[in-house]
Amino acid sequence: MSDVVWNIGYGHFLVLAAVLFLIGVAGVLLRRNALIVLMSVELMLNAANVTLLAFSRMWGDLSAHTFALIVIAVAAAEAAVGLAIVVAVFRGRRNVDVDRLTTLRH
Repeated sequence: MSDVVWNIGYGHFLVLAAVLFLIGVAGVLLRRNALIVLMSVELMLNAANVTLLAFSRMWGDLSAHTFALIVIAVAAAEAAVGLAIVVAVFRGRRNVDVDRLTTLRH
């Protein structure tokens, strides 16, 4: 049992990424609050980064770290823009329920 705890391999990181991604997918599909949907998208992006870095280290090519940093920067920009849209919608509608937001369709 202690061998599993102290010898962390690539499979452990891939399982962690899969669990994070599944939690993110469940948050997007099951929750209706726009803030939780944005946080779930961030979880999915972080799971993709963990997978990318695990395979990068497995193959010995560390150039994927640069790509992961770019994904983190894009995720931060997406979170800022998404949060600004949610705040603007909340000020106008007093509601951030995804099912009730129909003003962006027209």
